[in-house]
This record gives sequence, structure tokens and C-alpha cells, in this order.
Amino acid sequence: MAVKLRLTRRGAKKKPFYRIVAADTEAPRDGRFLDIIGTYDPNYDPANVVLKDDKIDYWLSQGAIPTETVANIIKKARKANSEASA
Repeated sequence: MAVKLRLTRRGAKKKPFYRIVAADTEAPRDGRFLDIIGTYDPNYDPANVVLKDDKIDYWLSQGAIPTETVANIIKKARKANSEASA
């Protein structure tokens, strides 16, 4: 079973809200998933991102592959966290 870290769409029409989840590659976009590892809300400027770093690290260590979008979200969020703590 191959696992991907990807977005699932939630929210109302014209007001998207996304969960970042670990899901089997064969599962539909908004279908079954293994674990919720964060949220992404693009309705704000800048977008609200909440990540569970321990779960992200766990799934990446298990061989999960993030999609391009999720990889960019994780990269930007970690960069913002490191700048805020410095």
C-alpha cells in the first residue's frame, strides 16, 4: 500500500478549507484516509496553516510521498516557524 500526503477539500461552495491527510494512493480525493496531519485555509491572507509536525515526520519516515502542493505548504510553514523562533 503506497501512502501519499495530500489535501482533501472541505468547506462550502466558494469557501474551500482543506485537511492535509495521509491516504492510500488509490483512495478518492475526499474518500478514506489514514490520518489527519494538519489543515490549510486559503481564505485568509496569509493562509492559515496548522501542522502536526510529529505526525508529518512519522509518515515521511514510513515512506509517504507528499504531493507538490503539500510539500510546498510544509516547506513554507516550517520556514515561517524557524524564522519566528529565531
